[in-house]
Formats: sequence, C-alpha cells, structure tokens
Amino acid sequence: MARIGNIPVKLPEGVKVSIKQDTITVTGAKGELNFVKNPLISVEEVDGSIIVGRKDDSREQRSLHGLTRSLINNMVIGVAEGFEKELQIIGTGYSAEIVGQWLRLNVGFSHEILIEVPESLKVEAEAIPRREQGALGVQSVVKVQGISKEEVGKFAAEIRRCRPPLNYATGKGIRYKGEYIRIKPGKTAATA
Repeated sequence: MARIGNIPVKLPEGVKVSIKQDTITVTGAKGELNFVKNPLISVEEVDGSIIVGRKDDSREQRSLHGLTRSLINNMVIGVAEGFEKELQIIGTGYSAEIVGQWLRLNVGFSHEILIEVPESLKVEAEAIPRREQGALGVQSVVKVQGISKEEVGKFAAEIRRCRPPLNYATGKGIRYKGEYIRIKPGKTAATA
C-alpha cells in the first residue's frame, strides 16, 4: 500500500511556504501558488520540509492525506522549476502558430481552430523544416509551460483534443512527445 502522504516535501533554496489556517501559499523564483486544504488534514513546516498529517485512518482522510501531499509537492516544483508539456503535430499540411494571445491550429479541417492561451501559461509553436521531420513526419511542435501542473496539463489536453492521433494507417494528429500510438490495420488489410 502506498504511503505517499507520509513522505516529507523538501523545500529547495528560494522557496518559501506560508500556512495560514487552511490556506497554503508557496512562493518561489517563478511565481506564487495558493491551495486551500481540507480541515481534516494538518500541514506544518519543520526544518525546511513540509509535513502533512491526518487525524485518523478513515478512508476519506487517507485519500486526502496523499492527495494534499502530492498537490503541495507539485506547487513546490512548479514555483522552483516550472512544468512543460510538448505536443507534436503530425500530418501533411498541419501547422500551429501563435497569433497574439491565441494558438492557431490547421489540422485538416476546412477551418482553422483558435484556442485562447491563458495568461498564466507560456505557449510556443515552432514549424519543423522538412529535413528535420524524422520518421514520424512531425510538422510542428507546441510547448506549453507554466508553474501550475494542473493548468499546463489541462491546456495541453485541450490542444490534443482538437485532433487526437488516428490509430488506423497513418497515426496523424496531435500527440504528446514520446506518446506511443499503436497503429492498427484497416478493414482491407484485416480481410486480405
């Protein structure tokens, strides 16, 4: 059984934590994040580490114990180093570019898709030259960066949802870097 909640969260240099009643504020070089914890969970700072505790062993408190510890750890990593997700756009004629506060995607539809970039995130889109596209044929790369792991993951998922990778024949679409897509044979290949 996992005991994630019992592991102390070590604070790197330059990261400060403020605990006021149920609100935890983590401040670092990259910014500041806030979190409101459940009153059943206790959080305290001891010798440069954050210790998360619970009052009893009820099912609810055990689940909140590990969750709270993981969220605080992600906040500490976010304000110290930040998070990044990289997406690859694969398909002939597919592209991505930043236009002001919008991400413009051309992914095989009759229209362009515009997604507003949240102010808390930094998004970069880069076209890949033909000689560097590799075996997959990556047309563009989109990098999503921010201090909140939740926001970075949510926005990256929103981009991927515009054109998920096809698993029949080509594998074209939008995928995370390093994501494996199992290509299935189509109907004609299966019956032949």
